Amino acid sequence: MEPQKGTRLFLSIGNLKGVGQKRFALYQKLGISSPYELLYYLPRSYRDFRNPTPVAQTEPDETAVVRVTICTKHRPVRVRGGMQIFRLEAVDEEDTPLDIRIFNNLYSYQALQVGCTYTMSGRIGGTLLQREIIAPQVLKEGEPAIQAVYPQIAGLTSAMLRTNIRASLAILAEEPFETLDPAILDAYQLMPLPEALYCVHLPENMEEAQRARHRLAFEEMLRLQLGLRLLKKRSARKSMYPMNKTTDLRPFHDSLPFAMTEAQLRSTEEICRDLCGAQPMNRLLQGDVGSGKTAVAAAACYFTVKNGYQCALMAPTEILATQHFRTLEGFLAPLGISVCLLTGSMKVKEKRQCHEAIADGTAQVIVGTHAIMQKAVSYHALGLVITDEQHRFGVAQRTALAEKGGVPHKLVMSATPIPRTLALMVYGDLDVSVLDVLPKGRMPVQTYAVTGKLRARAVHFLIQELEKGRQAYIVCPAIEEGESDLRAVTEYAEEMKKGLLSGWRVGVLHGQMAAQEKDEAMAAFHAHETDVLICTTVVEVGVDVPNATVMLIEDAERFGLSQLHQLRGRVGRGQHQSHCILVTEHATEESRQRLRLLSSTTDGFKVAEADLQLRGPGDFFGRMQHGLPPLKLAELTNAEMLHEVQEAAEAILYADPDLTAPEHHALYMDIVRLFARNGENGLN
Repeated sequence: MEPQKGTRLFLSIGNLKGVGQKRFALYQKLGISSPYELLYYLPRSYRDFRNPTPVAQTEPDETAVVRVTICTKHRPVRVRGGMQIFRLEAVDEEDTPLDIRIFNNLYSYQALQVGCTYTMSGRIGGTLLQREIIAPQVLKEGEPAIQAVYPQIAGLTSAMLRTNIRASLAILAEEPFETLDPAILDAYQLMPLPEALYCVHLPENMEEAQRARHRLAFEEMLRLQLGLRLLKKRSARKSMYPMNKTTDLRPFHDSLPFAMTEAQLRSTEEICRDLCGAQPMNRLLQGDVGSGKTAVAAAACYFTVKNGYQCALMAPTEILATQHFRTLEGFLAPLGISVCLLTGSMKVKEKRQCHEAIADGTAQVIVGTHAIMQKAVSYHALGLVITDEQHRFGVAQRTALAEKGGVPHKLVMSATPIPRTLALMVYGDLDVSVLDVLPKGRMPVQTYAVTGKLRARAVHFLIQELEKGRQAYIVCPAIEEGESDLRAVTEYAEEMKKGLLSGWRVGVLHGQMAAQEKDEAMAAFHAHETDVLICTTVVEVGVDVPNATVMLIEDAERFGLSQLHQLRGRVGRGQHQSHCILVTEHATEESRQRLRLLSSTTDGFKVAEADLQLRGPGDFFGRMQHGLPPLKLAELTNAEMLHEVQEAAEAILYADPDLTAPEHHALYMDIVRLFARNGENGLN
């Protein structure tokens, strides 16, 4: 069963009853333009009203389902700011009392009647002797006992979503279709698509919901795997820059002031083998913070230059490009290799000289920002392209640089660890090298999670480090007043200068500063002209400052684990013991669990695995993997499913290499839609 052209599922979502201009705009913001896409706006969790918890057994700060009878309704209380608080008293079957608090919602208050019994869900507060439930959701008569909970944006309520999703399911029931072969459904015991979409939104029990999510997760990974394999197949061509496998790397290794780790040697060997292959290299070099990726990149540059070709390394910021330039120049200049830096802020004369050196081949290794891929830059013989923190560029920019030299070899580096099985899945168009061993002598960063009450003590500890001659970072999420309820960096810096950090030299770094201002702020910190750098996550990828030994992160619960791990990696770069302090004001049980885990390990791969499981891949990939299709389901750590998906993909492509057979039309169209937002990744 394929979707017929013009089916209502694929028409504008504006055709659904109740979707006016305002709601239509909200759906557009979510990337939802049709009823079919709305059906894939999947619940983030489920609220199960079937098994209420006795009030005495509920836990503070946890969400619980209770069944209580209303005893008393108190008069509304109006507090400062115009807010109304409605309070009711209730008891459960065991006569345990429970206060109900509702804020600014007269309708919900009036709907609860004295003497009536209700099942409700909400966050538990109060004390051990007097529990309260805050702003509960009440199960209405006739509603299903298991309710989907959706990610929301302001203006789009769960009730609106449920209404529109039910309407979309009704269309699917009238116009059913299937995207997978019956043989695939049978082989892997998958639900038919119409049943899966119905059960994921309106399950009768949690087992049904899990089976539905399994089917949709399987298909999502299958689409990704097939799409990446099609991309890899289309990009496969004969190498224009084959290199000589007998090229001697010993002079490079002999010149290093340290011995490479086993992981570095293995990765270097894999890269050099690819450089000598019949097809252009397309490899990911993945390593935790401080694992020595730049030394491996330098070895690849040496190998390439000795074969008569140029290398280009692109970094996302001028700060990082300058650092890479200095590091690579330190490795390669003593070996007679010319390294040049090209950034957007350079003077016209400097740029022109750099362009000339690149064009005539005098510049053998070129390091820079996106400036190195502009039209004015013409390469003499670009054999290897390296991009650092490639998720910050997106595939489009990588591709633009790669096309500068015809079809050069490509190496992408990332300090964002991804579990290996997942990396093989997500980077289906890349081969993967992993640096999973840290260089000798690295001391693990000690990590502590504290509440806002201990902030002053944490800052006092930071000052003790400053008194030893060390430096510190303080990270805040917001940068200007009104952007959010979190501290603005500039305000926070002023407050700290006048208060706890009075007498110390404080610098500020945030994303809205001009590139030159950022460089100056970072250079001043690097030169120890400032003691404390108060900044946003712009410092996540930055210059190494070995003397910085404290990283204090405000509102740590607002960051993903992997991002916190990246920030933590800014310290611990020198010989002194370093510390990371995670400060949180509004810690839920989930955020406490995440921060405890980060405090217990410095292994980036374990952190990434936990981040994926706790937050799901929507956030994990949304922030990190620009240029890859957005993923929605949290089955990506399921190794068995990954294996089955790869097996299914191979069987499908063996029978139909380009997915042109009629039975694969619906699947192919879904793959096209999945990759459609990625520009150069499009499969049209």
